[in-house]
Amino acid sequence: MKKSCQLTLLIMLLALVSCSVKRENYLKHVDPNIGTAHSRWFFYTPAAVPYGMAKLAPSTNGHYGNPSGWEAVGYDIRHTSIEGFVHFHEWQVGGISYMPVTGELKVKPGVLEDPNSGYRSSFNRKNEQAEPGYYKVLLDDYGITAELTATKRVGFQRYHFPQHDASRIILDIGNTQGESGAVTDASIRMVDDTHFEGYVFTYPKYVNTYDPQGKVAMFFYGELSKKPLNVTAFTKATLQPNTTAAKGIGAGLVLNYQTKDKEIIEVKTGLSYTSIENAKTNFSTESTGLSFEQAKENAQKTWNTELSKIAVKGNSAADKIKFYTGLYHALLGRGIASDVNGAYPKHGGTIGQLPVQKDQDLKAEFINTDAIWGGFWNITQLWALTYPEWYGSFVNTQLQLYKDRGWFGDGIANSEYISGVGTNFVGLAIAAAYNSGIRNYDVNLAYEAVKANDLNYKGRIIGAGKMDTKAFLMQGYVPHLEGNGRDFATDSTGSYFSGSHTLEYSFSAFATAQMAKALGKQDDYKQLLKYSNGWRALLNPETKLMHPKKADGTFIAKLDPYQPWRGFQEGNALQYTFYVPHNPAGLIQAIGQETFNNRLDSIFTVSEKLAFGGGKTIDAFAGINAIYNHGNQPNLHISWLFNFSGKPWLTQKWTRKIGEEFYGTDAIHGYGYGQDEDQGQLGSWYVMNALGLFDVKGLTDARPIIQLGSPLFDHAIISLGDKKSLTIKTVNNSKENSYVQSVTFNGKPLNNCWLYRDELMRGGHLVFTMGNQPNKNWGTEVPPPSGQ
Repeated sequence: MKKSCQLTLLIMLLALVSCSVKRENYLKHVDPNIGTAHSRWFFYTPAAVPYGMAKLAPSTNGHYGNPSGWEAVGYDIRHTSIEGFVHFHEWQVGGISYMPVTGELKVKPGVLEDPNSGYRSSFNRKNEQAEPGYYKVLLDDYGITAELTATKRVGFQRYHFPQHDASRIILDIGNTQGESGAVTDASIRMVDDTHFEGYVFTYPKYVNTYDPQGKVAMFFYGELSKKPLNVTAFTKATLQPNTTAAKGIGAGLVLNYQTKDKEIIEVKTGLSYTSIENAKTNFSTESTGLSFEQAKENAQKTWNTELSKIAVKGNSAADKIKFYTGLYHALLGRGIASDVNGAYPKHGGTIGQLPVQKDQDLKAEFINTDAIWGGFWNITQLWALTYPEWYGSFVNTQLQLYKDRGWFGDGIANSEYISGVGTNFVGLAIAAAYNSGIRNYDVNLAYEAVKANDLNYKGRIIGAGKMDTKAFLMQGYVPHLEGNGRDFATDSTGSYFSGSHTLEYSFSAFATAQMAKALGKQDDYKQLLKYSNGWRALLNPETKLMHPKKADGTFIAKLDPYQPWRGFQEGNALQYTFYVPHNPAGLIQAIGQETFNNRLDSIFTVSEKLAFGGGKTIDAFAGINAIYNHGNQPNLHISWLFNFSGKPWLTQKWTRKIGEEFYGTDAIHGYGYGQDEDQGQLGSWYVMNALGLFDVKGLTDARPIIQLGSPLFDHAIISLGDKKSLTIKTVNNSKENSYVQSVTFNGKPLNNCWLYRDELMRGGHLVFTMGNQPNKNWGTEVPPPSGQ
């Protein structure tokens, strides 16, 4: 009887613990304003759900556009005025801005230096509130409080007006927003007293460069909670009172009201990339009968559920903020482009239909995405760990593109190719997904496409990248093309980025070789494995640095190891010398283990003085001429290489320090100082690093491995993608105790600094015992596999 009572009490206590875990509010650890100085167009969109199409945010300078196609624009914490609230925020995609105002009629946004030159309002950050799924601000010049929230495909705006005879809502449709590029056509019309619809077509700079026959289309269908007194239409050249439709560049409507004090007017807007009809369908499916408060509650509940899949506990509030803000950005970065009925945007503004999918748990959406360049060291590893449905969506999107157009898209906006980087790592990411057990797609088609990405060059289009594939295959490395008016040139004979391309293609060939091996395709495996050794051609035996070569096999003259852009994309020879992630053992042997370790350790000692990036210089490319630059993709695996070189305690030391010093908790010092977060990549790296889990090879081995680092938190419970659970616990953990003394996995000693991923994914308990001095005997006997 006594045992029965004790058992009942234990069950009750466990239930209480379970309830307390479920009730925890993870949103309180997220600060969307971190890193918003010099942030990219897609970075700051608080009023959205994970991977939503509707991503609403205030804009401080979005109408300025983006001359080079990629710079920081949209919302900058250093600005003190707002020009509107925009619905679409993706890589090369932006549009549909609304602005509530009072007073004199103005139909063009004012500039930052002269706010009164158009509609624009100052605001005080004390009156601004940004949370996952919700945004609120007081527009001081108009006395209006604006609130934003969203479902996946519907944006909700709620305005609290003062008493005024000239209250207005400006629907600015036909003007440039962020990275959208030039508007080529736009239309908006009132369907009836409280509903409106329309579209905007844009021509982003990167579409112009990489897919010139393409265009980006955005459609909408909206509902007002109150009928306007009258409507004014405008375009770039016209202003027409008492008119309910506008068409052409600069098209928009002004909804004119008389309002009482604290009167609320709401606007719901269904969005689509395919048609007005599908925007209306998205609207009715996701928002019929849904109030603003309900939409907000649902959005924040969704965020809490997704964030709670990795539950960490520790004493540092700042570390939690970094962790959950990083996870938030990882879950926000990409955005769905398909409608509720499976329609998706195809090249040139046409419409496709996704195939019927039976597995609802892994139902794939068509998604917009920047290039996956470097994503295998952060976001794909996070997806594979806990969010496999989004990895599956990425793979299925790219396979749909392959079926539609014959090539993977290095980066895409509505099926338009927007390469940007030009080395197309999509095949590597898909091979890693397959090797990680994510297979909700046609595997035979996937392998065909992955192999083609590495080995096919005939008829290759510029937007698919890898335009120098023929040269790499013919010579085993990419020959160097000097500038002389051909800056950044890449063609069938070579590339200005010959060094980095050779290293990247070698890595990609390794990944495809491993997929071939897993599928029993031995001839392909042998061929691709040979190409994976292309890096050996560039390693200068005298300097032990990667050194670009000319077509005649000689090294280029006057190599400056610190010089970026010549031979190396967004980096330099010092940084790229460590870019052999698929064969660390081979690189270590070629350089010499002692030289390798001394050089790598000294690199971090020096770079620590610059916060492991570009110091306090506010720029996306700050640090590309430094000895190490955590603010850009080519460097993100380097601190983990000590696990392969016999000194895992240095991986533990430096990965901890990078997390402490590169990442911050304020608007200026967030991800470095104004460096490039690239759709959740740096945030994902912090998450994986803080868990002490990482794979230098990006999960590309036929049997992927996970290397172990220095877990940051006392306790972490991870919901694994296969619905199992992994608990990571640290004993004697503190800021000073960053060194691993010993590890057990499910009660058994783990003497290696790595384990096979399939073992980890079975779940259980991973326990680290920490100390303030290195244990140089732990994890050194058997290095992680690096077989060729």
